[in-house]
Amino acid sequence: MKNIYLIILTLVALVLAEPGLVFAGCSGCDMTKSESADPAVRSKTVSVGNKICPVLGEPINEATKATYEYKGKIYNFCCASCIEGFKKEPQKYIDKINQEL
Repeated sequence: MKNIYLIILTLVALVLAEPGLVFAGCSGCDMTKSESADPAVRSKTVSVGNKICPVLGEPINEATKATYEYKGKIYNFCCASCIEGFKKEPQKYIDKINQEL
């Protein structure tokens, strides 16, 4: 019985230690996501340069920003959680970014 508790405790510790699974919130996360893992495709990408997160409307902190590559363009977000919202309705948020720029 003690072995089962030890295994469960170890698994919980591993999950909590994985930075991609636990987010500290929009002001504290520093994750980068990319639509393409192919270096040839990534080298042709262009940074959009938005300074406001299109999902939450917060200013983007350069030290903790998250980025996401979509159709050859790199978009900035205040945190990695916002990338998931962008993925659901990318054109909606691209339009917001275009208004900002």
